[in-house]
Amino acid sequence: MKITGNTILITGGTSGIGLGLAVRLHEAGNKVIVAGRRKELLDEITAEHPGIDALVLDVADPDSIARARETVAASHPELNVLVNNAGVMQRENLLDPAELQVAEDHVATNLLGTIRMTYAFLPLLAGKDDAVVMNVTSALAFVPYQSTPTYSATKAALHSFSESLRIQLAGADAGVQVIEVVPPGVRTTLLGQEDNEHSMPLDDFLTEALDLLREKPDAKELVVERARFIRDAVATGTYDDVLAMIAGS
Repeated sequence: MKITGNTILITGGTSGIGLGLAVRLHEAGNKVIVAGRRKELLDEITAEHPGIDALVLDVADPDSIARARETVAASHPELNVLVNNAGVMQRENLLDPAELQVAEDHVATNLLGTIRMTYAFLPLLAGKDDAVVMNVTSALAFVPYQSTPTYSATKAALHSFSESLRIQLAGADAGVQVIEVVPPGVRTTLLGQEDNEHSMPLDDFLTEALDLLREKPDAKELVVERARFIRDAVATGTYDDVLAMIAGS
């Protein structure tokens, strides 16, 4: 992925990693469209960052995705990058039947949302120069956190989906690069980690991830150093130790 000169749609762009990527990529010389559910937050972002555009979008709602596709196709026909970042992360007690809804919400947003966005927007990207689908997963895709079982499972599924998507697009000669971003715990409001001293500062994560992209524009995965030991736990034979460490955190 080239670092400048793109037109980029970022879901979940009103806070955390999504907003951070939006601002950094806008400053790098890209046209950025931030998408999110809350119009008031979108209005604040566009007022604070002139040149960033906004789109009301709920990735858990197929009709909202369909409307967004038509809007973007008309307003930004040059779109060449889709960043699937929208997600939720909540703790679950698997012994409490009432928390089934929590699990279903994770699947609807994190997994189905990304799959539906990909199906909807791939036709707009295919054949474009420097086209990219970027899926933000998690280090927990590779070793789960027992307190967020469905979150971890959806991210593992998105890793698998990204792998298959990359192979299918390459086989079809669609000209669309697939990049998976693998964050560790980052200091955002996701799961209340904004003040967690064990989580990576957001600015540090953004700097390292985008530096990796500059160094390796053809990368399949962007894995910052703090996520590497989790990402590689199976390959290094440390999976059980890392699983126990995460469970105790």
